Amino acid sequence: MSKINAVSIKPGFILQHDGGLWVAVKVVHVKPGKGGAFAQCELKNIEDGRKLNERWRTSDTVEQIHLDQKDYSFLYEQGDMLVFMDQENYEQIELAKDFVGDDQVRFLQDGMVVKLQLFEERPISITLPDHVVLTIVEADAVVKNQTASSSYKPAKADNGMRILIPPYMEAGERVLVATETGEYVRRAD
Repeated sequence: MSKINAVSIKPGFILQHDGGLWVAVKVVHVKPGKGGAFAQCELKNIEDGRKLNERWRTSDTVEQIHLDQKDYSFLYEQGDMLVFMDQENYEQIELAKDFVGDDQVRFLQDGMVVKLQLFEERPISITLPDHVVLTIVEADAVVKNQTASSSYKPAKADNGMRILIPPYMEAGERVLVATETGEYVRRAD
């Protein structure tokens, strides 16, 4: 932790404020014609998602937090918990599915390396790789003369997810899918 001047706050900074950890989402530095300059910050609580607008004068200081970032590999699912292993010391950690998020859990694969951000050895957030490789298990037939509309057809991947793929692809093919959007990127190598 380090104290920084309020005018040094930039979007993405993590601050300890009001008994919690907050990430600066939006920061506006204001120099009014009358009175002293200040920083108007929109903050989002890392743990519960609450939002807060805070105004600090240039003379105010705030605690900036630096998170540790470690690589963990996904091992297995156990009920509502997901088990990960530290890549350095092989210690295991359990995280709730809610912490990871339902839209991200569907992309987890055995041995997948994820990045965990930690504050005082406590997980704060998790980042999956940008893309994952999925295998198509079902692909709808191509509708003839469908050139006027989109040239993609629905398909089902091995993780149960429905995605849109090009019409020339069939079941059994491997595709690269973006973890952020869940959209087809390209055929896997």
